[in-house]
Amino acid sequence: MGDEKHDGKVPLVEKTKVKVLYETETSLQLDTKAAYPNAGSNSIYSAILSRNEAVKDAKRLKTFLELRDKYVEKNVMFEDPLFPADDSSLFYSRKPSMKIEWKRPSEICENPQFIIDGANRTDICQGELGDCWLLAAIACLTLNEKLLYRVIPPDQSFTENYAGIFHFQFWRYGEWIDVVVDDRIPTCNNQLVFTKSFRKNEFWSALLEKAYAKLHGSYEALKGGNTLEAMEDFTGGVTEYFELSDDPTELYKIMKNALERGSLMGCSIDVCSESELESRTEQGLVRGHAYSIISLEEVSKDTRIRLIRLRNPWGFVLWKGPWSANSKEWSTISAADRENLKKQTIEASEFWMSFADFKKNFTKLEMCNLTPDTLQGDERNTWTVSVHEGRWVRGSSAGGCRNFPDTFWTNPQYRLQLYEEDDDPDDEQVACTVVVALMQKGRRMQRHQGAKFLTIGFSIYEMCGQNQHLQKDFFLYTASKAKCKTYINLREVTERFCLPPGEYVIIPTTFKPHEEGEFILRVFSEKQSTSEEAETTIGSDQTQQDKKQKEKPIVFVSDRALASKEIEHDTIRGEKRKKPKRKPLQPEETEEEKQFRAIYQQIAGDDMQICANELKTILKNVLSKHNDIKSEGFSLETCRSMIALMDTDGTGKLNLQEFKHLWKKIKDWQVIFKRYDKDKNWSISSFEMRNAVNDAGFQLNRQLYDIIAMRYADERLNIDFDSYICCFVRLEGMFRAFNAFDKDGDGIIKLNVLEWLQLTMYS
Repeated sequence: MGDEKHDGKVPLVEKTKVKVLYETETSLQLDTKAAYPNAGSNSIYSAILSRNEAVKDAKRLKTFLELRDKYVEKNVMFEDPLFPADDSSLFYSRKPSMKIEWKRPSEICENPQFIIDGANRTDICQGELGDCWLLAAIACLTLNEKLLYRVIPPDQSFTENYAGIFHFQFWRYGEWIDVVVDDRIPTCNNQLVFTKSFRKNEFWSALLEKAYAKLHGSYEALKGGNTLEAMEDFTGGVTEYFELSDDPTELYKIMKNALERGSLMGCSIDVCSESELESRTEQGLVRGHAYSIISLEEVSKDTRIRLIRLRNPWGFVLWKGPWSANSKEWSTISAADRENLKKQTIEASEFWMSFADFKKNFTKLEMCNLTPDTLQGDERNTWTVSVHEGRWVRGSSAGGCRNFPDTFWTNPQYRLQLYEEDDDPDDEQVACTVVVALMQKGRRMQRHQGAKFLTIGFSIYEMCGQNQHLQKDFFLYTASKAKCKTYINLREVTERFCLPPGEYVIIPTTFKPHEEGEFILRVFSEKQSTSEEAETTIGSDQTQQDKKQKEKPIVFVSDRALASKEIEHDTIRGEKRKKPKRKPLQPEETEEEKQFRAIYQQIAGDDMQICANELKTILKNVLSKHNDIKSEGFSLETCRSMIALMDTDGTGKLNLQEFKHLWKKIKDWQVIFKRYDKDKNWSISSFEMRNAVNDAGFQLNRQLYDIIAMRYADERLNIDFDSYICCFVRLEGMFRAFNAFDKDGDGIIKLNVLEWLQLTMYS
């Protein structure tokens, strides 16, 4: 689907909705309002090359049991070197006003315990850190014992095999990881500063919070967030976000079923500005604050009344509306119902309200479903799941949403094939259920660099028989088949769709172009499907031709022999005779070639070879005689790359024939360059470089296009003629070198370190 002609057609216009959320938080003594006007979210270096992503310690990381047994045997208390008991683990912007002392539980109280009578929601009281969103998720987690003890391995204590070391498990972008911490906790005046249990000698919740802080770099990184984040990290489930003002159909039934299946839920009241954070409604609810949803019940009055039970992580209740502690509504129901409901409210932080008041007072519902089939409906199904990791790179693959048609097509593209429709006898339409979940990675850990959650979303387009990256014209004249309801600054955006069987392409994007970040795309379908990134095979035109040649059936006469026809069969005499060879005609030199020879001979000297400096001078002289090429010449580094490409005899210099061949390539590449130089300023957009590379006969994958943008584009995301030629020279040189090493043509080469260095250093 390339850039086709669409005479008479008008490009489609699609409206994209966007919503910006303020994270739920409270006032803190850890002041993190420090501004980062030049934050790294748009920095071209934030999308570092994959080869540099994992610079790890050469020593293997020891497991929790290995570490614990080692320190128990030595009778030494473990001190975590990766999350030390100092200010670096507390904050990254401004030091707290209080004096912090790190103490072990045995220094805080007598008889410290990890868990007393089971871990439950009464053990979670918020301290001086604005992480109510996290505590709301922990409270929900305690309702599901199986999930709880996966996150909090129970075989830990302050008595048996105690060495001051504990561990917790979190789901992290597709896998479960084990986070080890020591038990030194921030205190002030011998009191825990952050999360604590109402029991003074119970510490599981404080240590869980510390492990989660380590996962994100510091305690301060936990200030402000959405409950969905932590819910997902505790379960690996699929998140869903509801705007209660939209009043989703059968919301009560959806929530009831989800709770029965172990889903975690939280709610909050949106704020329009940071000044509204912590302000209270007339009935006592806190704006921008996260509440846990504990249960739903129906009671009898004249009609059935639906009630919802909530929990405030602060440890006390501010609700003053109907069904508050001493309201008249309690007297209107039966004594049995009243006793049953009040018996469920086991702590002072929990309260009831009617479901109608819940929808009226709260604006946002956050739900984390343990499996995709709990999103809607009553049936449990087996799902096909595919996971893709990707990134948006400024100037290459960070194209923004459909509002930006010139760059939208450059975003990563993922092909989805739906084969079978759902088994739903009540549904007359043939459709396949698919759940798409787009999650951005690592933003909270990058807060010390000023990073915030990007506003993200995705679109789905129907396509057929196209496995390559779709071009601009396709999206200009094709309407999306489905898309997320709104672009929003949450860690994950999830939507469920019913689509006819067929082939589709999913486009995950940020709302604006040039916003860099990493993401994980999960696609769930009820029936068989496949999902893969839409990419082309890496190679050059010559590589593809060689491959096709190898795939042809073997014949007795080679193509080369047929082409040369050095031996002919004499049909009259019935014998073979050699055809006399003709001397090849020497084409006459053009005026341009005569000028080249004169310039070359003048500079090359007696050996008729030119080095990089001489090549630079020659090219500058040649370019000055061509009005159609506006260039001040090539840099010395580009000239060195040119010599490395054209040097066939290993002298590090070029002879006249090699130079003429080089100039022909520059002229051919210049034609392509002018095609994409829209404003005739002798630079092209880094987004257009993808098309220029394709036109030159190179097929690359998305990561290589990203690397080209990072390596050759300037701060305005433009690539000048010198950088453009340098890129093409290196591409052709590397393909040529690879093919030389690829003896059997299977696309795989094996090099030792010296061969690798020789290959890469001289390019």
